[in-house]
Amino acid sequence: MENKITELFGIKYPLIQAGMIWNSGWRLASAVSNAGGLGLLGAGSMYPEILREHIVKCKKATDRPFGVNVPMLYPNIEEIINIIISEGVKIVFTSAGNPKTHTARLKENGITVVHVVSSVKFALKAEAAGVDAVVAEGFEAGGHNGREETTTFTLIPMVKEQLKVPLIAAGGIATGRGMLAAMVLGADAVQVGSRFVASEESSSHRAFKKLVVDAKEGATLLTLKELAPVRMMKNKFFEEVMQLYTTNPSKEQLIELLGRARAKKGMFEGDLENGELEIGQIAGLIHDIRPAAQIVEDMIAEFEIAKKEVAKL
Repeated sequence: MENKITELFGIKYPLIQAGMIWNSGWRLASAVSNAGGLGLLGAGSMYPEILREHIVKCKKATDRPFGVNVPMLYPNIEEIINIIISEGVKIVFTSAGNPKTHTARLKENGITVVHVVSSVKFALKAEAAGVDAVVAEGFEAGGHNGREETTTFTLIPMVKEQLKVPLIAAGGIATGRGMLAAMVLGADAVQVGSRFVASEESSSHRAFKKLVVDAKEGATLLTLKELAPVRMMKNKFFEEVMQLYTTNPSKEQLIELLGRARAKKGMFEGDLENGELEIGQIAGLIHDIRPAAQIVEDMIAEFEIAKKEVAKL
């Protein structure tokens, strides 16, 4: 399955595991990379030295390419960038910030840079900043989203129409058929998050994984747009947010309710009532917890079957 993305990253399949907070540690990233995809460490939930530890362990667990996802609005960003460079990481996905800030420096150190966007406007800004590829993520995705609420299968062809660098589709993709559909619309690869949450190697709490597997259509909603739009599962905390909205709350009141470490409480510690449970709409199509290598294998097999079926139409 050679194409622009497999050549850019030196991987077998154009399939990238998202660097999700509280889910994407060295076990998951190395497992996906060993299976032929591109594994990413999620730096957004790691203190700098914890990130270094995961990079070191990932290098020991795989001799294949892997990368680090870096939300640029997080604290300690300079220290995180220094660690990535000093540890010889070759691929970095940036998000939640201006790609101009660190792209040039990363590339000067021989690092391939990809930026995550939610609109055509920001895709073009990322390209102008010199990134090697762009991830266009629709609002079906779990976690923090763009304010435009553009769906993946609307966003991909619009970005493809204007972008020159390789394009990766994200948001609402968890199957081989979804992967094929995204690539037919113009993507060179897909980035998958929620499906890998429900993997054996994901670092999230088992109770959260089980909740994802049990999720049905309509189990998630995008909210907290005044702070940073986030898609999460409906639970006690979510209902508290909805109740607060009935009072026309200030931004400060929303921040107070959110508090600190709400996502850690839910996804990593397994507090399913009071935690922030970030997952995509595609959770309704996820029915089991599997090893990451099996997820990759199944997606690619389904992709190939779907290609043959489409050819008969």
